[in-house]
Amino acid sequence: MNNDAVNQLIKQLKKIQDEFYMTFGVTDIITNSKIFEILIADSLDHDLIPGHSGSRDAKDKDGEYEYKHYKETSSNHTWTFNDFTESTISKLRIINSVIFAHIQDKNSKFPTFDWYYKVPGSTMADYLDRATQKIENNRKMINVSPNQIEEKLGLTKIKADVTKVGRYHPWVEKIIDITEKIEGEVGTTGILTSNKFWEVLVALQLGHKVKTEQAKYDAEDTEGNCYEYKVSKGTSWSFQDISSDVLIKYLSDKSIILATTDKDNFIVKNIFEADAKKIVTLLRQKLRQKEQRYKRMGKEIRRKQISLSKASLRLVGAKQII
Repeated sequence: MNNDAVNQLIKQLKKIQDEFYMTFGVTDIITNSKIFEILIADSLDHDLIPGHSGSRDAKDKDGEYEYKHYKETSSNHTWTFNDFTESTISKLRIINSVIFAHIQDKNSKFPTFDWYYKVPGSTMADYLDRATQKIENNRKMINVSPNQIEEKLGLTKIKADVTKVGRYHPWVEKIIDITEKIEGEVGTTGILTSNKFWEVLVALQLGHKVKTEQAKYDAEDTEGNCYEYKVSKGTSWSFQDISSDVLIKYLSDKSIILATTDKDNFIVKNIFEADAKKIVTLLRQKLRQKEQRYKRMGKEIRRKQISLSKASLRLVGAKQII
């Protein structure tokens, strides 16, 4: 791997993000699959709304839209609503529509937004209200499939204009081109998905290689040791969907890496390394405390999620690397 070449490519991505922000007022476009939302908005002539989770994705003169997408190469060909509540469902009633999009990325350098369903927000809210009544999983999540939309809602698939070149297209094209070159250098694919890009930035500092998005662990060193990465904008790191299997998996890691980044300037600010056994012990302790606290309040934990703070680093004797 040519580190100098990778660093130059990362600088190019930062420049593109800066230009995008100056032009459209939207930043942090390199992570959490934001690139695919831009691709959808470009085709539908929508204006992007700044922000990630918790906000609507785009708008036009007719109202606001929420985007859901899956890629053809994904193992799950459904669209997911995570952590739904009465409040999140009711918010759908005030938007124009939910766009359920398909991204064709198989055997193609440039992904294509090729078809979608457009479900009115009130229709989707009514459906989720009915469909979620019997769901008992703690996470309170539901997957929606194309068959459900067609059979339960009576809607049909809409073909997107794959020849459409909108105002966002030049930036999308540049980002995907540069990203492909970075992936070739670091040997990691799917870096625009989830938090993978920031994991790559951390790995470059540590001499690690980040695994692809479906791997059981996040990175490995030259000796084959495995590492779990947690990367955050601040000094709070979230461990989600904690189960016995997940905790056992952590125990097979040499250590757990906790990093902080400046996502506007593409900078890794701090990296801490912690013993996996000590992290697992602390997570189990905090989860028990959370369960007892919820039980006293007569509530049920909806999602087994624990956040570790900077104070937690002292409890596990974490070592600061950067």
